[in-house]
Amino acid sequence: MCSNYQAVSTTERLRLYFGVDAPPPQVKSDVWPLYEAPFIRRHPNKDVGDEAVPPREVMSGLFGLVPFWAGEIKYGRRTYNARTETVAELPSFREPWAKAQHCIVPVEWIYEPDHRSGTPIPTRIQRKDGKPMGIAGLWTSNRKATGSEVFSFTMLTVNAKDHELFRLYHRLEDEKRMVVILREDQYDAWLDAPASRSMDFMQQYPAHLLMATPEPERGKRKKNEVPPPASPDLLG
Repeated sequence: MCSNYQAVSTTERLRLYFGVDAPPPQVKSDVWPLYEAPFIRRHPNKDVGDEAVPPREVMSGLFGLVPFWAGEIKYGRRTYNARTETVAELPSFREPWAKAQHCIVPVEWIYEPDHRSGTPIPTRIQRKDGKPMGIAGLWTSNRKATGSEVFSFTMLTVNAKDHELFRLYHRLEDEKRMVVILREDQYDAWLDAPASRSMDFMQQYPAHLLMATPEPERGKRKKNEVPPPASPDLLG
């Protein structure tokens, strides 16, 4: 499961690789659960025939889906990933899944913990070609928690027990999971797909197109450095 990633945060890369022209939200690029980060969805007015309306729009939302009925924002601390095996049934995700509220999460790389040495080593996973990853997600909005509209999103995941790369991460006894990384030629199809076709996109991304780089010093506090906010899943 992915609980930490580097968001695509520059206008140039969002325009080049995701086709969104608006400036990105002013958010931190190093993202943890309940941090604000960019996600991309279909513009709600894309079919009105106005050429000024872009087909895609970049939004700012919390990483961790906060369903419309949740009374507290902190609910999203445990819903930043959604298992494709249960997403249609779980109360947290079933409404955005049924309504096909699809989004793309623009990501430079993600971090996963490598426990094989006995000590968890944060490991950066990214595309070999240097392009960002478009991760399939769901978005929603909530007004109950704060009295104003708050957008949030989750990343979809599939089983990775037979994936040559992702099966190496997380604790040895844990189920192996990986986020759903879309191909560029799937972006529009994913954003437009009805709920009946959502599962068609829930596939593993080829391991040979990815690379992993251990970062053993990541997360270690330096002298006089303020620690990051606590999260129950910092290492998966």
